[in-house]
Amino acid sequence: MLNYDFTPLSRSFIGFDRMASLIDNAAKLNGTGSYPPYNIAQISDDEYLIELAVAGFGDADLSIETHESVLTIVGTKAANENSSEPDVEYLPNKYLHRGIAERGFERRFQLADHVTVTGADLVNGMLRIELRRELPEAMKPRTISIGGKHDGNLTERKSSGKRKAA
Repeated sequence: MLNYDFTPLSRSFIGFDRMASLIDNAAKLNGTGSYPPYNIAQISDDEYLIELAVAGFGDADLSIETHESVLTIVGTKAANENSSEPDVEYLPNKYLHRGIAERGFERRFQLADHVTVTGADLVNGMLRIELRRELPEAMKPRTISIGGKHDGNLTERKSSGKRKAA
Protein backbone atom coordinates (compact mmCIF):
# COMPACT_ATOMS: atom_id res chain seq x y z
CA MET A 1 0.00 0.00 0.00
CA LEU A 2 1.28 3.45 -0.85
CA ASN A 3 1.26 6.23 1.70
CA TYR A 4 1.16 9.84 0.65
CA ASP A 5 2.40 12.72 2.76
CA PHE A 6 0.02 15.68 2.41
CA THR A 7 2.02 17.91 4.78
CA PRO A 8 3.29 20.25 2.02
CA LEU A 9 -0.28 20.76 0.84
CA SER A 10 -1.62 21.46 4.31
CA ARG A 11 0.88 24.28 4.76
CA SER A 12 -0.43 26.22 1.77
CA PHE A 13 -4.16 25.40 1.82
CA ILE A 14 -6.43 26.63 4.55
CA GLY A 15 -9.71 24.85 5.18
CA PHE A 16 -8.85 21.75 3.15
CA ASP A 17 -7.77 19.62 6.11
CA ARG A 18 -11.02 17.67 5.98
CA MET A 19 -10.42 16.72 2.34
CA ALA A 20 -6.94 15.48 3.17
CA SER A 21 -8.29 13.39 6.06
CA LEU A 22 -11.00 11.94 3.80
CA ILE A 23 -8.37 10.86 1.28
CA ASP A 24 -6.29 9.36 4.07
CA ASN A 25 -9.29 7.51 5.53
CA ALA A 26 -10.28 6.20 2.10
CA ALA A 27 -6.81 4.73 1.68
CA LYS A 28 -7.08 3.05 5.09
CA LEU A 29 -10.60 1.72 4.46
CA ASN A 30 -9.63 0.28 1.09
CA GLY A 31 -8.07 -2.74 2.76
CA THR A 32 -11.18 -3.76 4.73
CA GLY A 33 -12.08 -6.62 2.41
CA SER A 34 -15.24 -7.35 0.51
CA TYR A 35 -17.37 -9.00 3.20
CA PRO A 36 -20.25 -8.50 3.28
CA PRO A 37 -20.91 -7.54 -0.33
CA TYR A 38 -22.94 -4.36 -0.79
CA ASN A 39 -24.63 -2.12 -3.35
CA ILE A 40 -25.04 1.65 -3.26
CA ALA A 41 -27.88 3.07 -5.35
CA GLN A 42 -29.08 6.62 -6.00
CA ILE A 43 -32.87 6.61 -5.87
CA SER A 44 -33.37 10.32 -6.61
CA ASP A 45 -31.32 13.51 -6.42
CA ASP A 46 -31.45 13.45 -2.61
CA GLU A 47 -32.17 9.79 -1.76
CA TYR A 48 -29.73 6.89 -1.61
CA LEU A 49 -29.92 3.21 -0.69
CA ILE A 50 -27.23 0.91 0.67
CA GLU A 51 -27.91 -2.83 0.44
CA LEU A 52 -25.75 -5.37 2.30
CA ALA A 53 -26.02 -9.14 1.84
CA VAL A 54 -26.09 -10.37 5.44
CA ALA A 55 -27.46 -13.91 5.12
CA GLY A 56 -27.63 -15.67 8.47
CA PHE A 57 -27.78 -12.47 10.53
CA GLY A 58 -30.94 -11.45 12.38
CA ASP A 59 -32.08 -8.09 13.69
CA ALA A 60 -30.45 -8.78 17.07
CA ASP A 61 -27.11 -9.59 15.37
CA LEU A 62 -26.83 -6.24 13.55
CA SER A 63 -26.20 -2.72 14.79
CA ILE A 64 -26.26 0.49 12.74
CA GLU A 65 -24.96 3.82 13.98
CA THR A 66 -23.75 7.15 12.64
CA HIS A 67 -21.13 9.33 14.27
CA GLU A 68 -19.46 12.37 12.71
CA SER A 69 -20.63 11.57 9.16
CA VAL A 70 -19.50 7.93 9.35
CA LEU A 71 -22.11 5.18 9.01
CA THR A 72 -21.01 1.99 10.76
CA ILE A 73 -22.72 -1.38 10.37
CA VAL A 74 -21.59 -4.15 12.72
CA GLY A 75 -22.67 -7.77 12.51
CA THR A 76 -21.91 -10.21 15.33
CA LYS A 77 -22.88 -13.87 15.44
CA ALA A 78 -23.92 -15.48 18.70
CA ALA A 79 -21.56 -18.19 19.95
CA ASN A 80 -24.41 -20.69 20.37
CA GLU A 81 -26.32 -20.91 17.09
CA ASN A 82 -28.97 -23.19 18.62
CA SER A 83 -30.31 -20.34 20.75
CA SER A 84 -30.29 -17.73 17.97
CA GLU A 85 -32.15 -19.91 15.42
CA PRO A 86 -35.07 -21.60 17.19
CA ASP A 87 -37.02 -22.25 13.95
CA VAL A 88 -34.31 -24.44 12.36
CA GLU A 89 -35.42 -28.08 12.36
CA TYR A 90 -31.94 -29.58 12.24
CA LEU A 91 -28.38 -28.60 12.92
CA PRO A 92 -25.74 -30.81 11.31
CA ASN A 93 -22.99 -32.40 13.35
CA LYS A 94 -20.40 -31.82 10.62
CA TYR A 95 -20.34 -29.96 7.34
CA LEU A 96 -19.07 -31.51 4.12
CA HIS A 97 -18.73 -28.02 2.62
CA ARG A 98 -19.16 -24.72 4.40
CA GLY A 99 -19.42 -21.83 1.94
CA ILE A 100 -21.76 -19.50 3.84
CA ALA A 101 -19.73 -17.05 5.87
CA GLU A 102 -20.87 -16.74 9.45
CA ARG A 103 -18.17 -14.47 10.72
CA GLY A 104 -18.73 -11.08 12.22
CA PHE A 105 -18.03 -7.91 10.27
CA GLU A 106 -17.75 -4.15 10.53
CA ARG A 107 -18.42 -2.02 7.46
CA ARG A 108 -17.99 1.78 7.42
CA PHE A 109 -19.27 4.34 4.94
CA GLN A 110 -18.22 8.00 4.84
CA LEU A 111 -21.35 10.12 4.43
CA ALA A 112 -21.37 13.47 2.67
CA ASP A 113 -22.41 16.59 4.54
CA HIS A 114 -26.13 16.78 5.41
CA VAL A 115 -26.78 13.08 4.60
CA THR A 116 -28.74 11.24 7.28
CA VAL A 117 -30.05 7.71 7.71
CA THR A 118 -33.85 7.67 7.43
CA GLY A 119 -34.54 3.96 7.90
CA ALA A 120 -33.30 0.39 7.78
CA ASP A 121 -34.96 -2.94 6.98
CA LEU A 122 -33.78 -6.55 6.99
CA VAL A 123 -35.67 -8.67 4.45
CA ASN A 124 -34.59 -12.08 3.13
CA GLY A 125 -30.97 -11.64 4.18
CA MET A 126 -30.64 -8.16 2.65
CA LEU A 127 -30.07 -5.20 4.94
CA ARG A 128 -31.43 -2.07 3.27
CA ILE A 129 -30.37 1.31 4.68
CA GLU A 130 -32.14 4.40 3.35
CA LEU A 131 -30.31 7.72 3.27
CA ARG A 132 -31.48 11.23 2.51
CA ARG A 133 -29.61 14.47 1.87
CA GLU A 134 -31.36 17.40 3.52
CA LEU A 135 -29.83 20.80 2.89
CA PRO A 136 -30.43 23.43 5.56
CA GLU A 137 -32.71 26.26 4.47
CA ALA A 138 -29.79 28.72 4.48
CA MET A 139 -27.88 26.60 1.94
CA LYS A 140 -30.73 26.14 -0.52
CA PRO A 141 -30.55 28.32 -3.62
CA ARG A 142 -32.97 31.22 -3.77
CA THR A 143 -33.99 33.53 -6.57
CA ILE A 144 -33.49 37.27 -6.19
CA SER A 145 -35.77 39.48 -8.26
CA ILE A 146 -34.23 42.47 -10.00
CA GLY A 147 -35.92 45.85 -9.87
CA GLY A 148 -38.30 44.92 -7.11
CA LYS A 149 -39.00 47.12 -4.14
CA HIS A 150 -36.47 46.78 -1.39
CA ASP A 151 -37.58 46.44 2.20
CA GLY A 152 -35.42 49.21 3.59
CA ASN A 153 -32.62 46.96 4.79
CA LEU A 154 -30.33 48.17 2.05
CA THR A 155 -28.40 51.36 2.70
CA GLU A 156 -27.22 53.66 -0.03
CA ARG A 157 -23.72 55.02 -0.07
CA LYS A 158 -23.45 58.68 -0.67
CA SER A 159 -20.21 59.76 -2.19
CA SER A 160 -18.85 63.12 -1.22
CA GLY A 161 -17.29 63.53 -4.62
CA LYS A 162 -13.87 64.05 -3.07
CA ARG A 163 -11.19 61.43 -3.34
CA LYS A 164 -7.94 61.33 -1.51
CA ALA A 165 -4.80 60.68 -3.49
CA ALA A 166 -2.93 57.58 -2.53
